[in-house]
Amino acid sequence: MPKNIAVITGASGGLGREFVRLFTKDDSIQEIWAVARKKDKLEKLQKEFGSKIRIFSYDLSDIEQIEIFTKEYTKGSIHISYLVNNAGYGKFGAYNDISVSQSLNMIQLNVNSVVAMGLYSIPYMSAGSHIINIASQASFQPLPYLNIYAATKAFVRNYTRALHRELKECRISATAVCPGWMHTDFIQAGKIGAKKSVNCFWGIVMPHFVAKKAVKDAKKGKDISVYGWYVKTCHVLSKIIPQRLVMYVWKKQQHF
Repeated sequence: MPKNIAVITGASGGLGREFVRLFTKDDSIQEIWAVARKKDKLEKLQKEFGSKIRIFSYDLSDIEQIEIFTKEYTKGSIHISYLVNNAGYGKFGAYNDISVSQSLNMIQLNVNSVVAMGLYSIPYMSAGSHIINIASQASFQPLPYLNIYAATKAFVRNYTRALHRELKECRISATAVCPGWMHTDFIQAGKIGAKKSVNCFWGIVMPHFVAKKAVKDAKKGKDISVYGWYVKTCHVLSKIIPQRLVMYVWKKQQHF
């Protein structure tokens, strides 16, 4: 019998770590493949959650490293029950505060790795498997001074929802998770000392609530998961209010 596994990228902290926590309690998952850049953090994760965790230290912004990692799929009989594409990051600042290489790396990780990991993983899935792609509340509209991050997450949201429709005949679900601000390292990592930097974090929540709802919605076969009244309100308003006005309100909110 193939071994049931969950693959989680960006697993060493924050939201990714909460998915690890959830799947350790799922008896149907025999192994959790935790993928992240920093090996020391992965080793701490494995020590905390036990032998169910297999760790893989790779930089998923590099397609060659994705290819090396996914070759692990061929080394044994596995079945991917869950793929959680959580690896990603954003930087706060204007277009000229962030280098070209940093901007392109953000796109590589937030977009290319999501697509590549999904395409490499789907052949190892079957009816009842789930893809959970982490998008963002930022995907609902363009956001000045968070422009690349918001644009990448809009791609993830739209791509995932379309992929969900394509995979229906295989009875595999794809869910775009759109969290707002969370108590993770994301905020601190996003600050680069830019003059115009995101500084207002309304509706901030603990990441375990987002992870729990994401898994629940994936099991229900939903193509999008939105947690919390604040983000749900923003989601509805983004469909009604012109984007120019949304961007104006965002700039006022952030005191730009």
